[in-house]
Amino acid sequence: MSGKSADAYRTISEAGEEAGLPAHVLRFWESKFTQIKPVKRAGGRRLYRPHDVSLIKGLKHLLYEEGYTIKGAQKYLKDHGVAGVCALADGAAAHPAAPAEASAEDRGDAAPPVKTPQPQAEPQTVQPVDLRDDEDWPADIAPDRAAALTSGQQATAQRALERLKLARARLDQVLDAAS
Repeated sequence: MSGKSADAYRTISEAGEEAGLPAHVLRFWESKFTQIKPVKRAGGRRLYRPHDVSLIKGLKHLLYEEGYTIKGAQKYLKDHGVAGVCALADGAAAHPAAPAEASAEDRGDAAPPVKTPQPQAEPQTVQPVDLRDDEDWPADIAPDRAAALTSGQQATAQRALERLKLARARLDQVLDAAS
C-alpha cells in the first residue's frame, strides 16, 4: 500500500491494491452496488474515500469468503446498511461468523454452509488418466471429493456436468456429419 494517510483519497489502482481486487472488479461492483460512489474527477478519474474502500473490503468478504451471490450481497447491504458491511471489513478477523447467520437464500445457495472449520488437506497431485467420459473412473482418482462440497456446490457441479454432456453430444453429431 502507498504511504498515504488513512484519510487520503485513493485512485482506483490504490483502492484495488488495498482491497486485494483488480480495478475492473471495482468498476463492475460500482454498477451492482450503488452505495459505492467514488468521486469522479474531470476525465472520469475515480477517487475512492476511505469508507468506499472499507465498503469494498466488506463486500469482498461477503462475496469471496462467505460465498454470497451479488443479489445476496445486495440484500445483506440493504438489510444491514453500509456501516454493517464496512464492519465486516474492519472486524472480519475479530468476528468471522457474523455474516454466516444470514439465510441460505440470502447467500444464494440452497443449503447452509458448514460452520465448523474443516482441516486443510494437503494438496494432492492427480496423475493424468486417458479415459473417455463413458468409461468408469477408477476409485482412487477422486476419493471422497464430492463429500467435501456443499449441496449448492454439488448441484452446480451436476449442472455443469450436464452441460458438458450436451456439448459432447453436439460435438459428436457435428463430427459424425463431417465424416
